[in-house]
Amino acid sequence: SYRKDPDFKIRVYVSLLHEKEVIQKQIEFMKEYRSLIQFGTFYRLQSPFEGNETSWMVVSQDQKVAIVCYYRVLQEINQRFRRLSLKGLNSNFIYEISDQDGLYYGDELEHVGLILTDSSAGENEDGKNEGDFISRLFVIRAQKQ
Repeated sequence: SYRKDPDFKIRVYVSLLHEKEVIQKQIEFMKEYRSLIQFGTFYRLQSPFEGNETSWMVVSQDQKVAIVCYYRVLQEINQRFRRLSLKGLNSNFIYEISDQDGLYYGDELEHVGLILTDSSAGENEDGKNEGDFISRLFVIRAQKQ
């Protein structure tokens, strides 16, 4: 029982501190991107009614910032490499994607797609984003020209 565990209160306190930090980061994210989410152009990339994966994106009016949200219900085994074709980007802009190395032209992201490879395709470099019920969020920013 928890009464016999002298570290129980400490673990609960640390857990609550961690939750508070996570919530604070979510609030900061929302404040930073509120106008993009409210006034940007919204695209449904993959329908939630047609498969195991769902994705949406919202693009700013000047096409310099976008947010992509990707969701997968169940992980499939031995799948091909996944790519997600984006929409609404400027084909002449060079974009940087959060949590990914490299720069990509807008037309490259629209036609070739954003790489979503994970362990179900035999490759998972970061040890995250695997298993059932995952969600991934990417912030895409145009480089200054």
